[in-house]
Amino acid sequence: MGLIEFVKEAGAKLGLGKSKEEAAEAAAVGEYMEESTKANALWHLVRDLGLEIEDLNIQFDDGTATVTGTTETQAEREKVVLAVGNVEGVARVDDQITVVAPEPAATFYTVVSGDTLSGISLEHYGNAMKYTAIFEANRPMLENPDLIYPGQVLRIPPLEG
Repeated sequence: MGLIEFVKEAGAKLGLGKSKEEAAEAAAVGEYMEESTKANALWHLVRDLGLEIEDLNIQFDDGTATVTGTTETQAEREKVVLAVGNVEGVARVDDQITVVAPEPAATFYTVVSGDTLSGISLEHYGNAMKYTAIFEANRPMLENPDLIYPGQVLRIPPLEG
């Protein structure tokens, strides 16, 4: 998939998004996270979500997370990319994941203020009631269809049949 852009200031707060000034201030009080520690936090996030990827490796450098490994499906690949990218402090994900059984890629959509899954579904599928397809495509990252936030990137899978 290559390089995917994310909103660096949005997402789960794992302490990756410190500016240089904040990092210098944090270093003075011992809070600064090394790049390898940031990569480790992202690796644990993917594992904790139960996403299936063999030989997962994540490198983090200046807002860019490079992800490698092998997974069975395109959907799992996209979920790993979104899990990593939807973390505050991650501006880009360099997706170098290998998929064993390639299939059509989903569309990525960045949530804006006022969006709902049903509204996004209406826009992409022409049917607001298909929001469950979007919700299911973004599990386990989404736990509730009503809890999306501006800047979050979602998978919009092609509809089956």
